[in-house]
Amino acid sequence: MAQYAILIFANASHDHAALSPEDRAAHDRHGEAVEKFGGTMLTAFALQPAATATSIRGDVVTDGPFIDAKEVVAGFYVIEAPDLDAAMEIARRNPATQQGGGVEVRPVDSGFVGVPPTAG
Repeated sequence: MAQYAILIFANASHDHAALSPEDRAAHDRHGEAVEKFGGTMLTAFALQPAATATSIRGDVVTDGPFIDAKEVVAGFYVIEAPDLDAAMEIARRNPATQQGGGVEVRPVDSGFVGVPPTAG
């Protein structure tokens, strides 16, 4: 099966810590339901607010997100799914799409789990 990253977008002023218990429960249920829709959840992470980001461009380091935007990446998860259509069906059901945000589905090209390989 192919792997897909699902990026979760929220309003830039959104603070994941401020999610209501009901909203958190909806996200938990979505994670548990991925297999029901033909996928496998490999990993999932909520991110701290964009204001906690540090950005680097060349030799310049600045506080804050890479770009100033109305929406920011609030979290992401990686799934295995039979194809893009199945991944999109899983992503479409993400609660963020009903909570004022949205999602982006991107095929994973390559990666590793754990300690990166050392240069030889």
